[in-house]
Amino acid sequence: MFYGEIKNCDIADGVGVRVSLFVSGCRHCCKGCFNEMTWDFSYGQPFTSATVQQLLHMLDHDYINGLTILGGEPFEPENQRVLVPFLHKVREHFPDKNIWCYTGCVLESELLGESQWRCEVTDEMLSMIDVLVDGRFVLEKRNISLAFRGSDNQRIIDLKSTLSEGRTRVLELD
Repeated sequence: MFYGEIKNCDIADGVGVRVSLFVSGCRHCCKGCFNEMTWDFSYGQPFTSATVQQLLHMLDHDYINGLTILGGEPFEPENQRVLVPFLHKVREHFPDKNIWCYTGCVLESELLGESQWRCEVTDEMLSMIDVLVDGRFVLEKRNISLAFRGSDNQRIIDLKSTLSEGRTRVLELD
């Protein structure tokens, strides 16, 4: 896996101060995407054990609320297989920090239902995410007044509650 950028002290991609990892590779190719360069699976730097250590070090501060993973598309199967071991390390080292993930996939139909996005580690990855921002960016539904998302169709989902209760729990943060 490659990544395009790592942001330390990010306040735009989730509640509080966050460390954000922008993974590379996306087959959604949404019109008007703000991060089009990350569609290329080889864009940026290789994600290595040194990258993992750098991220863990960045997360190791009381003022950091958590980790955000976005891209590109974290739920590309190639990316999931690399992210799952990394997320285990984050959970092991920082059990009280939350994990947000942005995806162009729709939770119910593409991540929980049969689709090209599901693979052998999808359920495991979902189980480690606290908040999922789902849905493709739709330029015609762009709304700059929304908190933590770009278009009206995208949802901020309390994933822990959703998975435990068996019904989608959308958070209202606007």
